[in-house]
Amino acid sequence: MENTLTTTQKALRINLDTTIYGTFAEIGAGQDVVGNFFKAGASSGTVAKSISAYDMIISDTIYGKEKSGRYVCQSRLDKMLKYEYDLLVERLDKEREGARFFSFANTISARNYHGTNEAHGWLGIRFRNRDKTYSDLVLHIRMHDNTNQLQQKAIGILGVNMIYGAYNHDGNLENFVASLMDNLSPDRVEIDMIFTSGVDFEGFDNRLLNLELVKTGLTDAILFNDKGEVALASDQFYKKNLLVARGSYRPPTKVNVDILKTGVKNFAKDIGDKDVMPICEITISNLTSSGDIAKEDFLARVDLLASINYPVMVTNFAQYFRLTNYLSRFKPKNLSIVLGVYNFKQIFDNDYNQLKGGILEALGLLFMENVKIYLYPYREEKETDELISLENLPVDADKKHLLDFISSKSQLKDMHGYDDGLLHIYSRKVLNMITSDDKGWEELVPKKIAKTINDKCLFGHPCFYEKEK
Repeated sequence: MENTLTTTQKALRINLDTTIYGTFAEIGAGQDVVGNFFKAGASSGTVAKSISAYDMIISDTIYGKEKSGRYVCQSRLDKMLKYEYDLLVERLDKEREGARFFSFANTISARNYHGTNEAHGWLGIRFRNRDKTYSDLVLHIRMHDNTNQLQQKAIGILGVNMIYGAYNHDGNLENFVASLMDNLSPDRVEIDMIFTSGVDFEGFDNRLLNLELVKTGLTDAILFNDKGEVALASDQFYKKNLLVARGSYRPPTKVNVDILKTGVKNFAKDIGDKDVMPICEITISNLTSSGDIAKEDFLARVDLLASINYPVMVTNFAQYFRLTNYLSRFKPKNLSIVLGVYNFKQIFDNDYNQLKGGILEALGLLFMENVKIYLYPYREEKETDELISLENLPVDADKKHLLDFISSKSQLKDMHGYDDGLLHIYSRKVLNMITSDDKGWEELVPKKIAKTINDKCLFGHPCFYEKEK
C-alpha cells in the first residue's frame, strides 16, 4: 500500500503536471491553500492567479451581493467558482490547448481574536477534464483548532487534498473520502457536508459520500432534506422548532408516521407555535446492526421517508443527551425528542451512559432549558397486552425517585392523541413479513411506502408477484 503523500508532495506533483492550471480565490482565512503550491516549488506550472477579495465591497463588486447578506455561505462559494472558472477559460482556452483548467475557492470564518464566532467555511473546486466538461467538489467544514493560525494551516492542507483528490481519485468512494483528510484529523477539521457533480464523479452517490463521513467519524451527523437531497443542518435547523423521532424506519410504518404527526401536534400546542420541523433520526449503529452498512438498504430508508416528505438525519449519537447537545448548536427556538417508552427506559440503565456523573449528569444534559421529551406508549407483546406509559414505566427501585422527579417537570410528558390501534405494529415484524412475502404487510405501512417497496423490491422483498402493466 502506498504511503500517504505529504501536503508538499501533493502540491509539487500537481505543479509538475503541465496540464493542470488554475486560479485560487480565498476569502477569510489567508491564502494558505495557494501558499502550499508556492512553497512546494514550480508553482508557475499550476497557478494562473491568486486573489483574496477580503474587503466586502470589493468582493461584492466582483462576485455580486448575497440576498442573505452573508459571505460565508454556499451561494457565495458557487459564485466564486463560476466567475473564476469562466474567466480563466475565456482568457486562456486558446493559449493553453489541452489544459485541465480549475478554479479553487473558499470562504472561511476562522476563529476570531476572542474565540466568539463559529469557525466554519465552504471550500470548492471546479475542474475541467480532457473532454472540456467540468466537475465540482464542494465541502462544508467546521474547524476545531484553538488558534486562527492553526485553522489557516488546516485549511491549507485540506485544500491541497481536495485539488489532488479531484484529479487523482480512483473511483472508490471510501478511499476518496479518506484522502480528503490526509495529514489531518477530525479533532482539527470536521467535514459535515460533501457534494460532487460532473462526469468525474458520476460513479459517486452524494448520499453515500455523506454517509461515509459519519461512518468514518469525520462528522457526527448528516442531513437529507424532505426531498432526499443532501443538506446542511445549520441551514435547515437554525432557530427553528425542531422535533426529532429516532427509529429504524426499516421500513417506515404507520406507527412511525403516527409518532411524528402526534408528536408535532403535542409540541405545537405546548409551545404555542404551529411551525414545527419534524425530523427522522437513524443512528449509525442502527444502520450497522446486522453487520456492515447495506448501501441499498440505507438509500431505501432515505427515499421512502422523502416520499412522505420527512427529512432524515443520520447520527452517531447512541445517547440522547448527545443528540440534544448537537442540536443546541443551531440555537433552536424549542427542541423536542419523541421517544418510545421502551427507549426512554434505556436512559436508566447503568450501561447506557459513560459519564463521570452517571445518570444524574446524563439527565441534566438531556433536559436542557428548551427541551421537551414526549413519550409514545407501547404494548407488551404478551397475552396481557398491557399498555406501558410514563405512568407505569418499570425502573429499578433505586432509580424510581429520579423518574418521579423528572416526571413532575413539564419537560417530560406522555403523548396524547396517538392511535391505539397502531401500537401492535413493529418494524421488525413488518420487515419479516416483507422478506417472507407474507400477505397483509401493505396494510401496516403508508400506501406510498408499500407501492415503492413493491415496485423496487426493497428490504429483501422476493417480488414473487406479477407486476401491473
